[in-house]
Amino acid sequence: MIKTDILIIGAGPTGLFAVFEAGLLKLKCHLIDALAEPGGQCSEIYPKKPIYDIPAYPEILAGDLTKKLLEQSKQFKPGFTLGERAEKIEKQADGTFVVTTNKGTQHSAPVVAIAGGLGSFEPRKPAIKNLSDYEDYGVSYIIKDPEVYRNKRVVIAGGGDSALDWTIFLSKVASNVTLIHRRTEFRGALDSVDKVQKLKDKGSINLITPAEVTGLYGKNKLDYISYRVSNHKEEHINTDAFIPLFGLSPKLGPISNWGLEIEKNAIKVNNGLDYQTNIPGVFAIGDVNTYPGKLKLILCGFHEATLMCHAAYKIINPDKRLVLKYTTVTGIDGFDGTRKEAPKSVVKSID
Repeated sequence: MIKTDILIIGAGPTGLFAVFEAGLLKLKCHLIDALAEPGGQCSEIYPKKPIYDIPAYPEILAGDLTKKLLEQSKQFKPGFTLGERAEKIEKQADGTFVVTTNKGTQHSAPVVAIAGGLGSFEPRKPAIKNLSDYEDYGVSYIIKDPEVYRNKRVVIAGGGDSALDWTIFLSKVASNVTLIHRRTEFRGALDSVDKVQKLKDKGSINLITPAEVTGLYGKNKLDYISYRVSNHKEEHINTDAFIPLFGLSPKLGPISNWGLEIEKNAIKVNNGLDYQTNIPGVFAIGDVNTYPGKLKLILCGFHEATLMCHAAYKIINPDKRLVLKYTTVTGIDGFDGTRKEAPKSVVKSID
């Protein structure tokens, strides 16, 4: 039996940052993740995708963000159970929880924080009749390594942040990039929309709207696609790759059977307090939760993780009063490479 203070289900960015925030409160964390390495989608799906809304980083690759979060949290020595899915949760007579994985590994903690992101997921695929024939032969639904498209002709379909961001990024890598979207309006960040428009105006990319890809063609691999603009006749584009980026279809998996209050495939929490679920002692943070005004942003997950840890401290230490002092000195290595003495209390607890 693995015992810890906070058991975190999901080792993505939000879960990893929760380790750091818990460590400041002298709470130990253990993380469970079905993936073989930490980082969640940032490591598994788009490690080379640039992220633009992390404070102090004008741009950082998703994989590099994972590395930084792991570096930040390692001083607090978190434990990991990787390659295993959290399957079952049981509340014990003493108020603690036992979470068992699909491989039978048991974990015990007084607090459970679900940070499972979108849960298990699969890409949303466009309704193109022969799409599956070209999977792995020119069709991809995620971009793990953009160097695969170096000096290649690429067609991207979609109108969200992923489609816009990858259009911008691959414009510097591929020999030719075409973005096709079924509407003239985009759902992504306004800044990204502006950048795509400027690339189009400079002739750096092709932008076709409103249009839809209608067919894929080629003998042993993808050679060209067809598309239709409104009611006009079909046109063709020669391409080496077609990347439909229509988002992911998330599934909570076994967590949906834990008695939690679910709304639209997300876990409802008490927004404004501590992101606790309808089960006392069980929290949900990051993209996996929902509440009025919810924004599915990594930086929002960081905020939720912080408040969750402070609420967890009160559950674990009900007889202590927590007073937040400062977090400018943590006892980690200083800028000059020397070890700094930890202050009397980074976050002071008063008996």
